[in-house]
Amino acid sequence: MLVGQAGLRGFARQLVASSALISVSLGNAGIAGAQDSVTEEATQLQTIVVDGKTKRPVGPDATIVANSSATGTKTDTPILDVPASVSVITQNELALRHVDSLQQAVGYTSSVFADEFGSDDRYDYIRIRGFDQTTLGTYRDGLAARIPAWFTASRLEPYGLQRVEVLKGSTSTLFGLNGPGGLVNAITKRPQDEKHSEAYTSYGDGTKEVGSDFGGPLDADGIWSYRLTALVKEGDLGWDHSNDDRIYVAPALTIKPQEGTSLTILTDYYKRDGTGARGFPTGADIDIDTFLGEPDFNRFDTEQTDIGYQFEHEFNENLTFRSNARYTHLSLDYAEVYGSTLDPADDRTAFSVDGMSNRYAFDNQLQFDTAWNGIDSKTLVGVDYTDDNTREEILYGTATGIDINNPTYCGLSCIDTGSDPWVDWKVRQKALGIYAQEQLTFDDRWIVTLGGRWDHVNTVADYLNTGLQDDDTASAFTKRAGLTYKFTPDFAAYANYSDSFQPLVTPTGNGYAVEGSLKPQKGEQYEVGIKYRPEGFDGLFTAAFFDLTQTNVPSNVSPTVQRQIGEVGVRGLELEGKAAIADNLNLTLAYSYWDAEILDAGSTSGNIGNRPQRVPRHLASAWLDYTFLGDGDRGDLTVGGGVRYIGQSYGDDANTVSVGGYALVDAVVSYKVTKDLTLAVNATNLFDREYVSSSYYGTQYYGDRRKVVGTLKYTW
Repeated sequence: MLVGQAGLRGFARQLVASSALISVSLGNAGIAGAQDSVTEEATQLQTIVVDGKTKRPVGPDATIVANSSATGTKTDTPILDVPASVSVITQNELALRHVDSLQQAVGYTSSVFADEFGSDDRYDYIRIRGFDQTTLGTYRDGLAARIPAWFTASRLEPYGLQRVEVLKGSTSTLFGLNGPGGLVNAITKRPQDEKHSEAYTSYGDGTKEVGSDFGGPLDADGIWSYRLTALVKEGDLGWDHSNDDRIYVAPALTIKPQEGTSLTILTDYYKRDGTGARGFPTGADIDIDTFLGEPDFNRFDTEQTDIGYQFEHEFNENLTFRSNARYTHLSLDYAEVYGSTLDPADDRTAFSVDGMSNRYAFDNQLQFDTAWNGIDSKTLVGVDYTDDNTREEILYGTATGIDINNPTYCGLSCIDTGSDPWVDWKVRQKALGIYAQEQLTFDDRWIVTLGGRWDHVNTVADYLNTGLQDDDTASAFTKRAGLTYKFTPDFAAYANYSDSFQPLVTPTGNGYAVEGSLKPQKGEQYEVGIKYRPEGFDGLFTAAFFDLTQTNVPSNVSPTVQRQIGEVGVRGLELEGKAAIADNLNLTLAYSYWDAEILDAGSTSGNIGNRPQRVPRHLASAWLDYTFLGDGDRGDLTVGGGVRYIGQSYGDDANTVSVGGYALVDAVVSYKVTKDLTLAVNATNLFDREYVSSSYYGTQYYGDRRKVVGTLKYTW
């Protein structure tokens, strides 16, 4: 671990600074003379929160349908009122489908294409509204979890989450640098007001797992509450020579010294031992289980530690201060051999990465609510800051060729990555954002949302092996305007315009060839939509039309040559419905149409009008589960299943490599043996469909195989 005393001192200084900011804010508010009044008002507000705790913007939720979200506006706002498309995957859905990756969590969400690289499980690959959001589009509890360098990143553990939210469209006015497609915000499990306990064990394809999640109040007054979530897994990814071992421990503590004031401390330790990407040369006719790397040089092992806090204080019924922060330390040990061809005489590529990353992320907000002359106002101002400091030493070389029809592994003796690093670099990215948002409600029907943000991003890449340095600074002002009209309290229409801003570092010293400098990417979005929440049952149905464009879009001309192709546009339609129609029937439907086009291809003018690579035109999914309620002699029996369809796409911008569409079936059967004991069997890709999920410059990636896992869970 390279955190060291200096890193801990830095984190302590940041905590002290945040505490000082809280103290100054308290002092400036002048609350000393009105403490009794404030306490009474805060107590009254807390009563409202307790009555509706299943509708809190972070969950947990009573059903698969969420009512409100803090991701769409950074305030507690009903999803019906947000002038944007927001999808929420609640803990109920995560548990029922036995989700074991963030990709799987969003697999039934409209306008989201997940797991596009199939057998490459190093990262959670997520594409939203046609744009790749893998490196910048993942957030945790509203704080960035982006990948500023090349390889050093870790995946989230789904068992540690109580919600996953997807905000679609340009999000820079609230969250800073990001692509125009949207973002995924994962909500960590945190202490609850009531005691809860569960323990489970899972066994099946590639899975031997035990875990537990328990917590509740520590004292009679409920001032202190805790939660401990943990799991240990020994597994694989369904392929020979693959690995998926996990250790996850997440203690959390909440302190509520008075009504309207709370401090939650969220910590976790996550160790995950995985394997590298797994591809086949295009045109190869071999068994899908064939492994063309080297078993002794095949790992993607990460170790991550997080510590953070979420502080909230209500000065009175109008003014609230929130401060969120997290420190992350991450290490990566990565080694892989890839690039086999049809000719066994051709060398393969071998490389390894020794990576280390430290991240500080802060977000301080002040919210003021008021009303006058029938107009409700919700004003939000905030400052957020992230500091990513990553060091990667990359060795790059060759391994002898392999006969893909009769592979014989040669071990470490045939691998030569050299003694000197191909790339030895430090990448430090500092991003400061100042934002403001106004939500005005007229006559309980018209809701105007206006937002603006200024970002300043500095990225410095020091190439220690060459002495070169890239120092890129970019600033931008982004804006957002939205209008919601509620025809009835349950039916709303909306329209919005928003910007996106995504700076890039120019990699002049890392072995990549770049045609020109990489300019910051900028995007625009126009969107209209409708939302309907039926009065008769718990459900939410949405439809949206959108038109997105992004300029200065980079593309790999080859695996080692990059070019900004100019401008890409995606117009589309997305439909989504979630409903808990009764206590025993759940339904999820989603359909997306992406009309994606390269509008400006720069020097590659022949690609104008083509579809960008790895962007399907159609996506669709449906899930239904029904519970046969038990009687005195039999427990509840739940049967469910779903279908996911991904349409045809291309493996290159020239549209010469076609990747066929595919449909996959998932299923679950769950039986309540006793009141506290449940036995469930989950299957993904139930019929073991063999399919190519992606093609990338001569390499094809197959999708995940069938996986059947049984789980025995005890709650008390």
